[in-house]
Amino acid sequence: MSTKTKVLVVYKKTTLQRYGKDDARIAKLIAEGDASVDVLEHAHETHVATLERAKAYFKGRKDLSVTFRHQHDDDGNGWDLVLTLGGDGTLLWASHTVDASTPMLAINSSPDTSVGYFCAGDASELEELVDNALSGDLTPTRLTRMAVEVDGEVHTRRVLNDILFCHKSPAAATRYLITPLDTDGKPLGESEAHTSSGIWVGPAAGSTAAQRSAGGKVLRIQSKKIQWVVREPYRPGETELAHTKGLLKAGETLSVKSKIREGRIFFDGAQKVLKVDIGSEIRLRRSDESLTLLGLRARGRK
Repeated sequence: MSTKTKVLVVYKKTTLQRYGKDDARIAKLIAEGDASVDVLEHAHETHVATLERAKAYFKGRKDLSVTFRHQHDDDGNGWDLVLTLGGDGTLLWASHTVDASTPMLAINSSPDTSVGYFCAGDASELEELVDNALSGDLTPTRLTRMAVEVDGEVHTRRVLNDILFCHKSPAAATRYLITPLDTDGKPLGESEAHTSSGIWVGPAAGSTAAQRSAGGKVLRIQSKKIQWVVREPYRPGETELAHTKGLLKAGETLSVKSKIREGRIFFDGAQKVLKVDIGSEIRLRRSDESLTLLGLRARGRK
């Protein structure tokens, strides 16, 4: 007896779905044609059409066992393919539930309003892309992920884009000690005290986003290095800082020790957040758990 291929489809909820047209303020702004909401209805309609197209396509696939979910935890069900319908945020959010052995395919459900950096294509290509993914005809790209440890406890091994460590208030200073460590855990130079707006740390996949905006390098998509970039470092007087940006090689670690009570770590966006207290040490390094993304059209795959 043949076993059906198991496909998980993770889809986003649009802004209109999350807040609803019944929200008096949003309804008023839409009715007035206000510029602040001028794309909400279009993005919603495009995404819903993509979702319905996917449902219709999978309904006819008797060889597949397909599950649609908005929210998903790592349930260990052994999916053969995880498909996301949304944009980069949806892919990032879902990637935290996917292990190294499960391929992912991202479809941009609203390309007019979403960058879709990690996406293989849009709704017009959905059937072809899924067919090719299931037949093994889409090029896989192994993406490095990052592990995050706080006070000796590993919180995740699946950061794909970046983490931001900062004060919970964007108006407050973030204070910490930063120390790069070698493969034996020994300091690579002196520890350095920083006062800044926070620090971005992440693998190559995230280097075109916040890291680049903060002054970091754009890394080749297949680079295995981890990059850190300090946001708006404060340099009193003639103070020179050695560790405002850098790259970690295999086995190296970045230690960031909090000097504030109300620190926060944001993992791959704003949805997953961890409180960090004064004296806590964050350690960041390359994860041993990569991500397989299919059909990636991104930069520098050489």
